[in-house]
Amino acid sequence: MIEWFVRGGFFMWPILICLILGLAISLERLWSLTRASVNTKKFIGKIQTALKEGGVEAAKEVCENTRGPVASIFHAGLSRIGNGVDQVEKAIMNAGSIEMAFLERGLIWLSLFISIAPMLGFLGTVQGMILAFEDIAAANDISPSIVATGISVALLTTLFGLVVAIIIQLFHNFFVARIDKLIIDMEESSVELVDSLIDMEKAK
Repeated sequence: MIEWFVRGGFFMWPILICLILGLAISLERLWSLTRASVNTKKFIGKIQTALKEGGVEAAKEVCENTRGPVASIFHAGLSRIGNGVDQVEKAIMNAGSIEMAFLERGLIWLSLFISIAPMLGFLGTVQGMILAFEDIAAANDISPSIVATGISVALLTTLFGLVVAIIIQLFHNFFVARIDKLIIDMEESSVELVDSLIDMEKAK
């Protein structure tokens, strides 16, 4: 593998940088999204119990002791309960937008590496083909060995570029699916919270 990397030439280095940065961002996103995931149904049950037994302050305390975007938007909504349910919904929407931005942070860079790695590979291949044809011209011989060697070296950058893009694409798709699930959980749980607050207001 190291021998192929060296034979691939200059463009192997930027492709390697794309791989390293892509994996670093992927590991950070994996850690962050894992921490952001909670058992939403269990959490909503705790919030509803806290609202019935201890009121809004008890529910806010549950949110403060729970990590993740759902707890954050619940806390933002409960903090505005004194201004009416409409303000609670507005606070939840604002907090949800912020949490979505946090969840999607870094994905734009993964998309960039997915696009640029194969392009760098193709660029390296074009350069390699030019050098291969120059070698053929210098040798004044279209020997199969000269042609095959030059082309095989030229194609190494394309190979590595595509491999890097595939690896990062797998991570990117996994993160998009995970974020979509978290967003759905946020939306569904927000509706349940607002319904619980409306029922509580009616009971008063």
